[in-house]
Amino acid sequence: MTTRVQMIIETLRDNPERRFTARELAQEFIVRYPDELAEKRLNPRYDTEEKLIAQLAAEIGGERTEAAKKQCPNVATRDKPRPRLYYWEGNPQQMADQQSVDEPETEEVLSESNDPSGPLSEHELYPLLIEFLHKEHGLFCQRIDEKTSKNSHGSGGNRWLHPDVVALEPLDKHWDAVVKECVRHGNDSPIRLWSFEVKKQLTRGNVRQSFFQAVSNSTWANFGYLVATGLNNDVESELQMLSSLHGIGVLLLNTESLFDSQILIPARERASIDWQSVNRIVNENRDFHYFIEQVGIYSQTGRLVSSVWNR
Repeated sequence: MTTRVQMIIETLRDNPERRFTARELAQEFIVRYPDELAEKRLNPRYDTEEKLIAQLAAEIGGERTEAAKKQCPNVATRDKPRPRLYYWEGNPQQMADQQSVDEPETEEVLSESNDPSGPLSEHELYPLLIEFLHKEHGLFCQRIDEKTSKNSHGSGGNRWLHPDVVALEPLDKHWDAVVKECVRHGNDSPIRLWSFEVKKQLTRGNVRQSFFQAVSNSTWANFGYLVATGLNNDVESELQMLSSLHGIGVLLLNTESLFDSQILIPARERASIDWQSVNRIVNENRDFHYFIEQVGIYSQTGRLVSSVWNR
C-alpha cells in the first residue's frame, strides 16, 4: 500500500514542472491512487469529494512533508508568500546554496494576503474562518456581532470587548458514556472555549493594536487567536515576541485554498475560563449571551444542536 509520504514524492516527481498547494496535491492523489483511497472513501466522515479532499490536504502537511523531504531531497516547499507550495526541485543542493545567499534579503519580502487586491471584507472572512475551524479542528463556532450590544457603558465603554468569532471544543465527543458521566459530575470540564479576532492584513503600522485587541477580547477563553489573511515579514518577529508574553496565537487564513490555512503561532492554553469576564460580555452582548447559553446546554446534556452552530 502506497503511503502518504510516497504519494507526495511520486506525484511531485512525475510533475516536475508544477507547483501544488496541499489541496491540489490532494486532488491529484484521488486521480492517481483510487485503490489506496478506496477504504477511506467508505468512511462516512468523508461522504463527499470535498470532505475527502479536505482530509487529504490536512494529511499532507506537517510530519508527512518533513518525512518526504528526508526520504527524497528533491521534495521542496515554498512557504512565503502564502499559500505553501509543494514542488520537485531538480537540483536540491543548488537550491540550498541559493537560499543561504538570499537569506539576508528575505526580511524585505512582503508576505501578501492570498488575494492582494483584497476584494473580501473583514466580515466576509468570518464564514470562511468558521468553515476552516469546524472542518479542520472540530470546533463549533458562532459569530459575535458587536451591533447586538447594549452599549450600557456609554461611548467607547465596550471598546475591544467583543471577539469576532467564538467556538466550543467538545473534548468528550467520542468518549465512552461512563467517562462522560463521570466528568460531568466531577470538577473537570468536558469543553474548551476559543476566541478569535479577525483582521485582513497585519503590517508594522497595525500589528500591535490588532494584537492587543485580541488580548483584550480573548482573556476569558482557554485559547485566544489573532487571525489574518496575510502579514508583512517584518512583523512576524514582533508577533512571536508578543505571543510569548501574552499567550495569544496567530492563524493565517488562506481564502483561496482554505485548508492551506495554518496556525503560525500556537496559542498558550489557559487552564480555566475567566467567568467574570464572560459575565461582563454576556450582560452586554446578545450574541455572546446565546453562545454561553448553548455552551451550558452542552455541558449539562452533551447535546449539540446543529442549527445553532457554524452558521
